[in-house]
Amino acid sequence: QEQLVESGGGSVQAGGSLRLSCAAFGSIENNHCMTWFRQAPGKEREAVAAMDIYGDTFYADSVKGRFTISRDNAKNTLYLQLTGLKTEDTGVYYCTRGLDWGSRGQGTQVTVSS
Repeated sequence: QEQLVESGGGSVQAGGSLRLSCAAFGSIENNHCMTWFRQAPGKEREAVAAMDIYGDTFYADSVKGRFTISRDNAKNTLYLQLTGLKTEDTGVYYCTRGLDWGSRGQGTQVTVSS
């Protein structure tokens, strides 16, 4: 399966913003849905946002109103804009094709300090 490469993470203070990118080696156009997950230490993996090819989106309640998912099929790239970051947003963020956890890349670390 074509590789996914996440980037854009970093360390920010609470209230800050980051923009995550997921570059796909291979088209994402035919992937009906692309998903962002996050894995925080000691917590279960959580799907935080997803977008299908029609532009319909899903957001976890914990990020609604703060995170925005988008995709650029021409660039084979998925994005996640993070705003109003909270310490509980800390974790490693992964993108996947659909809900296929095995398709994820290496992830990108987001650390939010108070």
